[in-house]
Amino acid sequence: QVQLVESGGGLVQAGGSLRLSCAASGSIFRINALGWYRQAPGKQRELVATMPSGTIPNYADSVKGRFTISRDSGKNMVYLQMNSLKPEDTAVYYCNADRVVMLSSEIVLEVWGQGTLVTVSS
Repeated sequence: QVQLVESGGGLVQAGGSLRLSCAASGSIFRINALGWYRQAPGKQRELVATMPSGTIPNYADSVKGRFTISRDSGKNMVYLQMNSLKPEDTAVYYCNADRVVMLSSEIVLEVWGQGTLVTVSS
């Protein structure tokens, strides 16, 4: 079916930067939206940024001006450039694909990656 694989997490000091990447694989015709979510210890998973196909991206208020989502639709990849990182950005970051149209015309409503840990030290 569809697999999402994230990379780029790690340990960084406050004020630093990281770039996350997510690659979608499978017999994909089109992906409606690709995005990033995160889950900090003891908290619920929350939206970070999403990028629907052909429209402008959406960002959580907490990351506006610091994070930038970008998408390479030809390669079915999505990226998250994270600048001015804060300790409160520490979380497992998950890639999400919303409404994946397969070459077979099957529609997969939602796919999640396995997550990549981002740790920001103070």
